[in-house]
Amino acid sequence: MSRTVKFLLVFLLVDAVAVGVFFGVKALGRGSGRSAADEYEWQTVDAAYAPRDTIEAFIKDDAEKKGVWPVFLRNFGRSEDVLRQFQGTEFARPKAAVLGLLFPGLDDWKLVELRYTGEKGRDVRQAVLYVMVKGAWRVADRGQLRK
Repeated sequence: MSRTVKFLLVFLLVDAVAVGVFFGVKALGRGSGRSAADEYEWQTVDAAYAPRDTIEAFIKDDAEKKGVWPVFLRNFGRSEDVLRQFQGTEFARPKAAVLGLLFPGLDDWKLVELRYTGEKGRDVRQAVLYVMVKGAWRVADRGQLRK
């Protein structure tokens, strides 16, 4: 074999190994099963909990009124990665830009996931999308987070 043919064979072999490593690493990353929401820790909301924002204060007050202590929450804030996992009754994997179009005057939005035992002893887990329109917070949708 000539030197040129040997060089081309080595070059093709190196390229094949590089492509194999690339797809192998990509497959391993996908197989972890972790989602963007998994990066957030559950917080225990009870009488001693100090809310970090208006939404958490509302959740704490509501839980106290309903007597469903403790409530566990994950506050994702404005995480667009987690928003893309949200599957509600009105929205399916929305983008932040879509919220701006559907809620004229949108000032802010937040996504929170809650876990608690309901009034009838049933375990409840739901994600709640809150929007602030013209300075007032309200629930935009309720649903689940999907991977």
